[in-house]
Amino acid sequence: MRTPIRRDNHRHQWEKDRARRPLDTRASTGATEHETGLEPRDLVFHAHYREVPAPPYLADAFGVPEGTVLLQRTYRTRCSAETAPLSLVTSYLVRDMIAANPDLLDAAREPWPGGTQHQLHTVGIELDRVEERVTARPPTPGEARELELPPGASVLLLRKTSYDTDGRVVDVSEATLPGDRTELLFTTPLERW
Repeated sequence: MRTPIRRDNHRHQWEKDRARRPLDTRASTGATEHETGLEPRDLVFHAHYREVPAPPYLADAFGVPEGTVLLQRTYRTRCSAETAPLSLVTSYLVRDMIAANPDLLDAAREPWPGGTQHQLHTVGIELDRVEERVTARPPTPGEARELELPPGASVLLLRKTSYDTDGRVVDVSEATLPGDRTELLFTTPLERW
């Protein structure tokens, strides 16, 4: 059986709460462990960074001119007992927004204890809100192969946009999640009358 993933919208506050914690606390577990119940020793992680010019849709999202240099971060994490990654994730940051900390431009520093929220914290950026949009579709042949999807399985496409306390978009992430093992859980607290 493939490791199930349960993605919950409370994860963003969980990540924010950890962003200012000591290194040993941040290094003890991350979002993937939180969503799968696995331990860090159970995971194989790979990150690849490259600088890319902002295409129109990302320039629009970030509110920057087309061609602005973005740091594209591609992540693949898998359970050590499996060969397929848990998801296909690509994240984008405006390079000039994070360049004050050169460690943020180095994929060899991954996995970063405390994740993106801690990375942004190191350059004085605090998140105010996170928007996530989810759609579903059949996988491309490449996605089906890489995620080792059974015939007929769909993928969930999750686009996460993170805003800082000044209302700026500071991170856009696109995740392709295998529909055969991903559960999305949304809990909406309601204010009392």
